Amino acid sequence: MLIKQESQQRISRLQEALRDKGMDGALFIHPIDVYYFSGTRQNSTLWVPASGAPRLWVRKSFARGQRESLIDDTRPFPSSKEFPGEFGSEVRTVGFTFDVAPVQQYNYYLKLLPGREFVDVSAVNREIRSVKSPWELDQIRYCGKQLAGVFGEVPAFLKPGMREVDLAAEFEFRLRKAGGEGYVRMRAFNQELFQGLAVSSATAGATGFFDGAVTGEGMSSASPHGASAALIPIDAPILIDYTGVFNGYIIDMTRFFVIGKLAPELEHAFQTALAIQGYLAEHLKPGAICEELFLAAADMAQAAGLADHFMGAPGENARFVGHGVGLELDEFPVLAQGFKVALQAGQTLAIEPKFVFPGLGVIGIENTFAVSDAGGVRLSELPDDIVYL
Repeated sequence: MLIKQESQQRISRLQEALRDKGMDGALFIHPIDVYYFSGTRQNSTLWVPASGAPRLWVRKSFARGQRESLIDDTRPFPSSKEFPGEFGSEVRTVGFTFDVAPVQQYNYYLKLLPGREFVDVSAVNREIRSVKSPWELDQIRYCGKQLAGVFGEVPAFLKPGMREVDLAAEFEFRLRKAGGEGYVRMRAFNQELFQGLAVSSATAGATGFFDGAVTGEGMSSASPHGASAALIPIDAPILIDYTGVFNGYIIDMTRFFVIGKLAPELEHAFQTALAIQGYLAEHLKPGAICEELFLAAADMAQAAGLADHFMGAPGENARFVGHGVGLELDEFPVLAQGFKVALQAGQTLAIEPKFVFPGLGVIGIENTFAVSDAGGVRLSELPDDIVYL
């Protein structure tokens, strides 16, 4: 559970940023934002003034919200008539997370607080959340330990003749037994994920909505992502790309397994992926520019003759090679073209150089690192080697 010191430090950082931006406070309604600052994910609204004590109003469950909340002033959500009285006349500018708040909710609060200017606090919020404290890094390390344990069991249950969905079910069963929570929260609109994916060469060329290197066929056009009912072939790479979610925090890892042997071009691509991961990990230092790291990775793929297959099937390539992780899978920062932002110490990123060859397979690697003065500190401890069965 979140501790009081963490909550207080986060609120202090937010209040300093609000003052710098000239905002009188920020109103949070998105559940994981509320949790980040308060320690409870109950149906609540959090008000953090630029100066002074924050306030949490809980709709349901108030009993649990009051028990879990680290906000001293936690109370039931007031009636629409009473709500405006909770704000003094000095509150003129209200920060609101435009990146995730539905228009209906925006209009609701705009009507409750007439005469106030609502401004976007999304970037401020995401930057604060991107920098992890030592306590948060410990949470993610724990996620890595638990997820690595499940990966270690794969050789005991991966058998010839399995379907992709059978492999996924066996993996997810063990992950759940280990205490995995399964909630893979994503902030981006129209993105969703069911824990992870197990994909073989049978569906390696599948394309879809998911903003990543690998999509998979999924089980239907309504769920077009992840494992399918296709049989897993021999002599082809089997990708297992899963999140481990514990105490709300997420770690992201990918490992590869082969029943038989691997084609030489896939071996070449795997070695290239390891080289890209090594380069990026070495350069995950404060001040490094995210876009420049992505372009360096793309140049390495180009030099290896693999540019068309880098981060997706040809023509469907994702334009990033690393993404922030924390309470959400798509946090800041992003190692992507156009993301001209400097890294900060304590940020955590999943680095995932992958290559997709339709009809032949997917190959690559993914681990989660923390940015430090010495380069990336690896939080997912498990050998990178392909496991041959």
